[in-house]
Amino acid sequence: MALQPIETTLHEFAPDPITDAEGEAMLRAVLRLFGKWALSDEEAGILLDLPLRTYRRWKSGQTGRLDRDTKARLSNILGIHAALRVIFTDPARGYGWIKTPNAAFDGRSALQVMLGGELTDLMRLRRYLDAERGPQ
Repeated sequence: MALQPIETTLHEFAPDPITDAEGEAMLRAVLRLFGKWALSDEEAGILLDLPLRTYRRWKSGQTGRLDRDTKARLSNILGIHAALRVIFTDPARGYGWIKTPNAAFDGRSALQVMLGGELTDLMRLRRYLDAERGPQ
């Protein structure tokens, strides 16, 4: 019996893009989260890959256009937060964990890992936490 080709398009496998409205809601959530993590504006700007002035403008409510990279950063940061909420039943422990040195990161904190500034740094931490929390 010969194998029959399966007709598909790449679009069938691509996730739906994050809408602008969803991106803005994600940004508001991440700004609140940054407060819980006690991040400086400089640190927050690095995590979002924004110049300090732009971050401060966005923080004050004057949001600019959210590009795909920024939406991906927001998604990964919220994924990190979600994983920490599963791992730690006490939210304060999850918020504090971000700045705690960790042997898994050669003694660096998760924040220090994320402050590498690359989207892949956020993705790497999210994958680590997803593996730690196990299947849901």
